[in-house]
Amino acid sequence: MITPVAKRPLTVRIAGWSAAHPWRAIIGWFLFVALCLGTGIAAGTNSATTEDYRVGEAGRAEAIAAGGGLQRRPVEQVMIHARSGPLDPAAAGIAAKDVTARMKRLPEVDGVAAPVRSDDGTMVLVTVTMKGSELEGKRNVGPLLEQTAQVQRAHPDLVVEETGSPSIGKGVDKQRGDDLALSEAIALPVTLVTLLLVFGSVLMAGVPLLLALSSIAAAMGLSMVVSHVLPDAGVGNNVILLIGMAVGVDYTLFYLKREREERARSGGRLSSEAVVEVVAATSGRAVVVSGLAVIVSTATLYLAADVIFSSLATGTIVVVLVAMASSLTVLPALLVTIDRRTRRREARRTARAAKRGRPREPKREKAEIGRMWSALLRPASKHPGITLCVSVLVMAAMAFPALGMQLRVLNKDSHSREIPALQSYDRLTGAFPELRAQHQVVVSADPSRAREVTGALRALGRRAQADPLFAGNVKPELWTSADGRVSLLELPVPFKLSSGEALESLTHLREDYLPATVGKLPGVEAAVTGDIPRDVDYLANQNEKLPLVVGFLLLLTFVMTVVVFRSVVLGLVGTVLNLLSAVAALGLLVVFFQHGLATTLFGFDPGATGAIGSRVPLFLFVILFGLSMDYQVFVVSRIREAALRGVPTRQAVLDGIGRSAGVVTSAAIVMVTVFASFVFLHLAEMKQIGFSLAVAVLLDAFVIRVMILPSILTLLGRASWWPSRTMRRMQSTPGRQEPAQVPMTL
Repeated sequence: MITPVAKRPLTVRIAGWSAAHPWRAIIGWFLFVALCLGTGIAAGTNSATTEDYRVGEAGRAEAIAAGGGLQRRPVEQVMIHARSGPLDPAAAGIAAKDVTARMKRLPEVDGVAAPVRSDDGTMVLVTVTMKGSELEGKRNVGPLLEQTAQVQRAHPDLVVEETGSPSIGKGVDKQRGDDLALSEAIALPVTLVTLLLVFGSVLMAGVPLLLALSSIAAAMGLSMVVSHVLPDAGVGNNVILLIGMAVGVDYTLFYLKREREERARSGGRLSSEAVVEVVAATSGRAVVVSGLAVIVSTATLYLAADVIFSSLATGTIVVVLVAMASSLTVLPALLVTIDRRTRRREARRTARAAKRGRPREPKREKAEIGRMWSALLRPASKHPGITLCVSVLVMAAMAFPALGMQLRVLNKDSHSREIPALQSYDRLTGAFPELRAQHQVVVSADPSRAREVTGALRALGRRAQADPLFAGNVKPELWTSADGRVSLLELPVPFKLSSGEALESLTHLREDYLPATVGKLPGVEAAVTGDIPRDVDYLANQNEKLPLVVGFLLLLTFVMTVVVFRSVVLGLVGTVLNLLSAVAALGLLVVFFQHGLATTLFGFDPGATGAIGSRVPLFLFVILFGLSMDYQVFVVSRIREAALRGVPTRQAVLDGIGRSAGVVTSAAIVMVTVFASFVFLHLAEMKQIGFSLAVAVLLDAFVIRVMILPSILTLLGRASWWPSRTMRRMQSTPGRQEPAQVPMTL
């Protein structure tokens, strides 16, 4: 009877073809990258619209206002003030007329308001309303800025400057682009040095970097195409660079280190193609499992029903898919090509040495477990109970400050003041504090009740003017749509967006003044929007979605670990440890950013500290759970290989972690470098995300995987593999040899 030959796994078949046709695979990969970039550039990016950002009551109010043609418009303010001393009213008036005339001629401008002088007489303000939607303003504000600059040149004795949401948005985008270039300048050299230390070869160090950068380029192109289905909120390229460098280098690094190990173990008896297939059956499959874990974890962000989180999720999923593809397709071809070149060189050197009568001795294989890692693992192996308790207590102490975490939507008050438009904004709000924020009360009713509605809104305005939390020196403005169905009342608030007074003013408006006036009218729909309500409702939406996303995240992490390793115990252990490292990172984030230690130690802009960005915890949980599965899969799979050979669990733990420790450490250093580079960016939220991810990876690699995980598995012994019958059988007959490359379940 002929025994059927088992079908080779897909990863092995792909690697086998790539190894057999290396130049086809290499050329094909770079054609794929070029195609992705070209298609993306041709398709362009479909940016999210104002409607995509609407959340809660504020979003409902904006929808009502838009239905009546009263939606928010992009507005710019041109300020005129003296360079020193008192302002000359006549000179300021001439400059204001010049501004008005120039702006009215621009096709981007819808209207220009009459000049207004500040109460202290130090500034004259010209307000310019632009055409188009609110988000279109920053794309069209260029001509307005140019006209303001020309007015400044025409009136050198005065200061003529411009600010507003469009120019601030344009400045933030420019700063974000500069920051991305800075992060690349920091991360690339450090990553290259790390890889040189790992491989000792410029050629081998260049392979992970080349694949990571090409994966990022392809992902950016693909994300442009995908944006026509899932709109981009402007954060896609940030996350593609952040995650692409991390996983792109990591996946290649894991693959390369295993290839070196298998080649050394074979002693030259296996061909390059055979070695690559062996690696594809182990590390190749681990890359697939790790990549799928990151993708599944990240996909939970879609549950937040938020356009920004959706953009973050899309960027991450696209770049991880591309990084996986590069590791499975072109990497085997590169390895075979490099190995053939190396063997030819070695053969020539050996032949030359033989002619000289000095035969070369073959290189000796280094010890699989170095002395340093043997020393680091000794506490977990000798005293697992004590090591576990101490490590968990340390992590719990780090996590404790997270209980006092204060979340805040990071708005223009927290942006870097290196942006010229924000410097102008600060001068504007100093002279006109009522322009810091506005509440808009929007009411929808039958046109026959328009007079009744406007009367109620005027009564509401009088109540607000008498409240010190509102700008009493400015009369509230009231608009009604042409058809009389929608009315809008604007109430200025002279406090910063995130201040306690601003938040309290919204509470008074929504809970007291609105119910006492408009709320008494039957059959009308009323809601409040504005910068402050937007932030409040967005934060409330995030707090509502956080338990749902984290709950699904924990469940999916558990299920994936159980499926991969066929162990409920490992599923529970992995989920709890991922949660522990995430919460510990949040605790340190609170200490450094909320309590201001980052400002004290590193001189960070105080605007980046004082509170935690509302999106940071959710993004941290999701991305960290996915990345932690990288280490979980690679470390535990090595332990499982040893255990399947009949090695007792205690020794299998030491062997598996010891053999993977070097590559995990190298991968962690690369990840930490990439994430830490974001700490030097200007955007407060990116600083916090970079810091928290860098800290979390450090804790995961050096505390969770070196101290806590081996301690737990050593204490559990054979119970670690419950309910897997195969593992229990192998552990009950120690010494029995099984193939080392036992595939994991996908």
